[in-house]
Amino acid sequence: MHGTKHHLQKDFFLYNASKARSKTYINMREISERFRLPPSEYVVIPSTYEPHQEGEFILRVFSEKRSLSEEVENMIEADRPSKKKKGKRPSAKAREGSEEEKQFRNIFRQIAGDDMEINAEELRNVLNNVVKKHKDLKTEGFELESCRSMIALMDTDGSGKINFDEFRHLWDKIKSWQKIFKRYDTDHSGTINSYEMRNAVKDAGFRLNNQLYDIITMRYADKNMNIDFDSFICCFVRLDAMFRAFHAFDKDGDGIIKLNVLEWLQLTMYA
Repeated sequence: MHGTKHHLQKDFFLYNASKARSKTYINMREISERFRLPPSEYVVIPSTYEPHQEGEFILRVFSEKRSLSEEVENMIEADRPSKKKKGKRPSAKAREGSEEEKQFRNIFRQIAGDDMEINAEELRNVLNNVVKKHKDLKTEGFELESCRSMIALMDTDGSGKINFDEFRHLWDKIKSWQKIFKRYDTDHSGTINSYEMRNAVKDAGFRLNNQLYDIITMRYADKNMNIDFDSFICCFVRLDAMFRAFHAFDKDGDGIIKLNVLEWLQLTMYA
């Protein structure tokens, strides 16, 4: 390991042999081992015999000189959309997009009605009708509660519904996240495991630390540590919305925000 500060991917362990390991790797209450290693940088990886089990471990290091250690953590950040350049004429592709935009708006109008807004139940019908068309995506669809959460997280004006622009943003996000989910659901089971979720989060443009990955697993995974499509999308919608909310409150860009109790409750209770 060469001073890296990010979560190690599977390839690292495929191409880097272990320097020392326990002689007996069996399912026992306690396993202990002593190693003598030359001065260098090492990755220490405690593990349980069965996957996805929690346990405690003790690591004791003896060194001749003072040695500093720290947990490998990632920066907590999200990719933000780049600003569009001004002063350029619309390209042919942009004009095609404009026509597509009209068609998309007409579909939305049929769903939303005269008020041009949709509620959670209407959102659920739209999303589940689209999901059914993807035969390779094994899922039972979105729960109503999931769609309520999506509405709350995308509802910028507090109306309890989402308008065309909010729906368009959500729709584009879901399409891109669906591709990521299918990429990691290699066995077409309709779920991905908690380890694959780390890579999926990274592919979606979010960089989190170990504590947040653990929180995601506790919140969105089932008892077998698998995450289905519904939970996957809900997790990403929340991540995207919470990062946007934070940046909106972070006026000076110093990475610190200050909320009063009303702002805090509005942000957490409605979401």
